[in-house]
Amino acid sequence: MNFANFFAELKRRNVYKVAVAYAVVSWLLIQVATQVFPFFEIPNWAVRLVVLLLIIGFPVALILSWAFELTPEGIKRTESPEIEVRSAQSRGRVWIYIVIIAGAISVSLFFLGQHTATSKRSGLVEVPGKSIAVLPFENLSGNPENAYFTDGIQEEILMRLAKVADLKVVSRTSTVRYKSSPESLGEIAKQLGVANVLEGSVQRTADRVHVNVQLIKAANDAHLWADAYDRKLTDIFAVESEIAKTIAETLQAKLSGSEEHAISVKPTENLEAHQLYLQGRYFWNRRTGENLKKALSYFQQAVEKDPGYALAYTGIADSCTLIPVYGAGAPRDYYPRAKAAAEKALELDDKLGEAHTSLGNVLFRYLQLAESTREFERGIELNPNYPTAHQWYGRLMLLMLGQFDRAIAEVKRAVELDPVSPIIHAELGTVYMVARRYDDAIEELRNTVEMYPEFYWAHRFLGLALELKGATSDAIAEYKKALELSDDPLVFAFVAHAEAKTGRQNEAREILARLTEAAKTRYVPAYAFAVIHLALGEKDQALDWLEKAARDHGGRNINLIKVEPYLDPLRGDPRFETLVSRILSGSVK
Repeated sequence: MNFANFFAELKRRNVYKVAVAYAVVSWLLIQVATQVFPFFEIPNWAVRLVVLLLIIGFPVALILSWAFELTPEGIKRTESPEIEVRSAQSRGRVWIYIVIIAGAISVSLFFLGQHTATSKRSGLVEVPGKSIAVLPFENLSGNPENAYFTDGIQEEILMRLAKVADLKVVSRTSTVRYKSSPESLGEIAKQLGVANVLEGSVQRTADRVHVNVQLIKAANDAHLWADAYDRKLTDIFAVESEIAKTIAETLQAKLSGSEEHAISVKPTENLEAHQLYLQGRYFWNRRTGENLKKALSYFQQAVEKDPGYALAYTGIADSCTLIPVYGAGAPRDYYPRAKAAAEKALELDDKLGEAHTSLGNVLFRYLQLAESTREFERGIELNPNYPTAHQWYGRLMLLMLGQFDRAIAEVKRAVELDPVSPIIHAELGTVYMVARRYDDAIEELRNTVEMYPEFYWAHRFLGLALELKGATSDAIAEYKKALELSDDPLVFAFVAHAEAKTGRQNEAREILARLTEAAKTRYVPAYAFAVIHLALGEKDQALDWLEKAARDHGGRNINLIKVEPYLDPLRGDPRFETLVSRILSGSVK
């Protein structure tokens, strides 16, 4: 073969030009995929598919360029060299135009992407105009005991606004940190991702209450609306409803008939019951086994004061569902109570989004997957601004089914609604971890423990992500930090698992013995024993404990068996795969 003639023929047939043009156009398409796809929330696999197709298409384009040519008259088979000379000049212009235009578009998209990324890093993210944060109200009563009453007014206004789908409303757990904040409203609004802020004060004297409120556009500190209410104490829920309606109208939010009704509903006639409910949610949000039991006590007192208080029953359901998850009680002792409370809440008010969400969580534990999905989706429909509904739907149901992109999107929505919630940020990191996006998980969880160093749940899952990434020593350090904050027996099991992986099997067996002894007097999840035996290479014993965990309805760990990275060594084992099928089909009894 005459290589000089061959390369000359490649040049004559424009194979070089096609290669250059293909490379430029491919880069253009990759820029479109990476910069535009995320804006429309197109999954990441679509970007990878575009890159793969472009790689496959490269040799095909070269072969076609050898056989055909692009002329002013269209695409034709490559002609003989004699004829070719006459059209070379015009054909050359065509390729030059293609390369110049494609290059210009590519460079434009590149700089657009860089500008977008810079804007995001700088916090210049577009904020919806119909968005609001209700800041903690100032207690002017001169009595610290009225603090819960003041907090209750803020909470109730926020909960009513959250029923409006046309509004973005930030959760109270994210606004509570600004109770005595010296920061400007503009800075607070920027941190919370909202355009508007509601400030207020409350003064309670005997049987009367005075409420001042002002709605402010954060960008320019402009007052959109302000008012003062001086009413009897018994009229406080009507005041809260009136404030919520006025805010919705001022922000030009569209209200459906059901939303207008939801804004007007009284949660309870008993103010004392409402205060007990708020105290319960305070401890529930702090997320340890001990605090969840305190929360349960307050919720139970609330329903004793008002047996018709639906929200208080959701508090009972939520506490009873999470107590076993945090290692503070056995599922058999709490899940039936959770189910009964959630069903009672819906019996009292079937339009309560929180109640549907609570029932969805309980049904997930019982592996009633279709019913759980329906309840979560109904909860989000009724209360689109309820962050816990998005959090649990993504973190539990969607994650269990392996729908990672949807799960991440739901938990990110929860983060938008509750941007400084430690549990929701930790859950986002956990979803990344289960999706095997370990770097994203570690980054999210490190940020969480940096913001909330006392939150053991974040340390626990940071340890898991680090161990799965291969940083076992760092993982053990995080597990031990978690144990300093909470004596969750499952974390002891994770320490044993990590110790065994690094060759310290004696240490792992010591922890196994300690947990076996502890199980005589307290609840230790069967899953804890499973992971230790798995790390020790004792797969049959691990499977025995996993089957027990399934029979016990042992929480989210066993329910995520299809996708849990920790259990990857068992995949392909017939006994394990049978258990996975039984759990996903809900046939475990």
